[in-house]
Amino acid sequence: MTNQPSVYISFSTDILHSGHLAILNKAAALGRVTVGVLADRAVASFKRYPLLPFSERKALFENLKGVERVVCQETLSYKGIVEQLHPDIVVHGDNWSTGFQSPMRAELIELLNAYGGKLVEFPYTESPELRAIESRSRADAAIPDVRRGRLKKLLDMKGFVRILEAHSGLSGLIAENAAVYQEGAVRSYDGMWISSLCDSTMKGKPDIELVDMTSRIQTINEIMDVTTKPIILDGDTGGLTEHFVHHVRTLESMGVSAIIIEDKTGLKKNSLFGTEVAQTQDSVENFCAKIAAGKRALRTREFMIIARIESLILERGMEDALTRAQAYVQAGADAIMIHSRRKEPDEIFEFVEKFRAADAATPIVVVPTSFNTVTEEEFQARGVNIVIYANQLIRSAFPAMMDTAKSILEHHRVKEAEDHLLPISKILTLIPEEL
Repeated sequence: MTNQPSVYISFSTDILHSGHLAILNKAAALGRVTVGVLADRAVASFKRYPLLPFSERKALFENLKGVERVVCQETLSYKGIVEQLHPDIVVHGDNWSTGFQSPMRAELIELLNAYGGKLVEFPYTESPELRAIESRSRADAAIPDVRRGRLKKLLDMKGFVRILEAHSGLSGLIAENAAVYQEGAVRSYDGMWISSLCDSTMKGKPDIELVDMTSRIQTINEIMDVTTKPIILDGDTGGLTEHFVHHVRTLESMGVSAIIIEDKTGLKKNSLFGTEVAQTQDSVENFCAKIAAGKRALRTREFMIIARIESLILERGMEDALTRAQAYVQAGADAIMIHSRRKEPDEIFEFVEKFRAADAATPIVVVPTSFNTVTEEEFQARGVNIVIYANQLIRSAFPAMMDTAKSILEHHRVKEAEDHLLPISKILTLIPEEL
């Protein structure tokens, strides 16, 4: 028995179905099976957040017939686990030859070849019943009570998350599914940002809080209907405290994970205008009272109220920004967003360093629209926890649409524009048949 080949197979699933059991049986026929269960962090990096934590997913496999042992696979890449275990055979389905997993497959084959190991691939199980199970899993992940707390869980698990702007169901699907494989790991977006600027722009309206919350909730619903990842809402100033309390309760019950409100009053103007237009910063006392009222209105501990500080935008100085940050945290803010319109990140870095000297725990949020040369790795190393790419999808869409419109006018036909257009068939494959 001990002379049998060692076989390794990896799973991320939190639902065992007949397809998993079938490939396990095939693996067991090849030798002594070790099952690797992907760590929660690894699963969350490339697909929906696992419904069951690692310990429970591991337990699913521990008493199955034909499984000798179960171990943790820390990353999506097989490199670490293969170098540790040196299995004679690695078993996988044959569905990873293309797409973002193909570099991982190539890396594994190279690792196995180095010591004479072998990759055995079995046909991937596909059936209406299994598609229905996956559909139910997605539906469970989208349930408000499941979805709402996911942002906090990701912050606890990873310490750093990246968020992409979405302004429609289709852009939400892009944010949900975009992924690249780099350096042994999959990089994807952890959630979506619903911006008042983008919401207003999509409706052809100025960004002055003209689009009311009813309309904004419709956008949220359109995105939530087809996605599962956490949502952060741009709440502008939050409006009147009495209205803010109502909006917080509505968003919480919908399954939104967080709202960011900025410490300004009066007619909202986009922050990137800075002092070029009249903008009034709220008093510390009033804004703290708004935060505290919002926190009292919550029915769960999962929904986050994030305070956005405009002191650097309005050139009020670093000390004002830090004083406000400390006061907002004391009032109950779950995170602090610091904003700047300078192209150099110096004042952002200074704020983070000084805030972290006094507060090591409260998450810090940045939106690097202007200071766009800083990498996520540098932000994380300095103590930033959330990076929001706040308007890049909508900004990339408009030039393309304008170029296409002009091309049709210039050539009196669509042929010249066609090479730059995504085929309808590819758009349709992005949209799931069953939501």
